Amino acid sequence: MAILTQVRDPRVQDVTVTRVEVAPDMRTATVHVSVMGSPAKQDVALRGLASSAGFLQSQIAAKIDTRYTPRLSFKLDGGVKHSIEIARMLDEVLPTEPAAVAADTDHESSGAESVGGPDPQDDPQEKA
Repeated sequence: MAILTQVRDPRVQDVTVTRVEVAPDMRTATVHVSVMGSPAKQDVALRGLASSAGFLQSQIAAKIDTRYTPRLSFKLDGGVKHSIEIARMLDEVLPTEPAAVAADTDHESSGAESVGGPDPQDDPQEKA
């Protein structure tokens, strides 16, 4: 929340924290962020976050009661951008929704009667 509401650096815009990895000894923490925009804007935002690290560490120190306050480092998380790229590729490769529904309808009408279980004429209780 401090990144969104309290960091006044104009370079820090459109930043979303995706995850935080804290070292077992609580001395360091890597903050993974996603930044909307061009690679140049992402680089500028990371530099802004790095210069705001001391302020953010003081905010963390005020909220938690531990022996050490983690030293923050920021890393760009490419996972969001990667998932968007995969979704775009899948949209290009996979058929659109109406065509897929039409294919399923054609498949059901061309032999769905044979699926469904044993034929009632072969039921041994019926013959008895």
